[in-house]
Amino acid sequence: MADPTPHAAPTGLRERKKQRTRDALIRAALELFTEQGYEATTIDEIAEAVDVSQRTYFRYFANKEDVVFAVQEMVEARFVDELSARPATEAPLTALRTAVMVAWDDIGSAIESVIPVELHMRSFRMIESTPALVAAHLRRSSELEEQIARLIARREGLDVDADPRPRVLVAAFSGVMRVAGKVWGEGQDCSVASIRRLTQSYLDHIGPAMEGDWRAR
Repeated sequence: MADPTPHAAPTGLRERKKQRTRDALIRAALELFTEQGYEATTIDEIAEAVDVSQRTYFRYFANKEDVVFAVQEMVEARFVDELSARPATEAPLTALRTAVMVAWDDIGSAIESVIPVELHMRSFRMIESTPALVAAHLRRSSELEEQIARLIARREGLDVDADPRPRVLVAAFSGVMRVAGKVWGEGQDCSVASIRRLTQSYLDHIGPAMEGDWRAR
């Protein structure tokens, strides 16, 4: 069974060694995927690049798909943790917006502790151009949206299956995040500051886009 994605810095020599091996597998896999293609890359090649056995690889990841999305899951977990910690007095959209902006304040260093941000961008482009990974990304995004919608419903004391608002809000929010990510992935600036600015700009337009008169300047 693959090790779960870590949420905190490991303590102890053994745990630090395991973390280094896991990070090395992620970096090697993403370098190989972006250079020679996801389908063309084997697990044996990834393990060989890190000088470990295939058996060691499977201690950390169940398959190739898991290693592709490992860094993204770390980013998403940071956002969910921050959203869970937002004060109950905040309106749902405010809580979502603030959580993602606060998360971006420190997630850049977390990404760079595993892989360069430039490799993260190349991996994003690779996912977008690989049909099997696009399907996996959509499935994972749907699961995350449901998790967030249920979190929002609990915050507001709602039954998510009886009140559509949490799912509708999260769908709109997630759509904005996907658009911002796509624009970032197609751009030249691969910095975390760049995607943070894009995210903020796109979130600024949720209200006007949904409620405003588009013909009014």
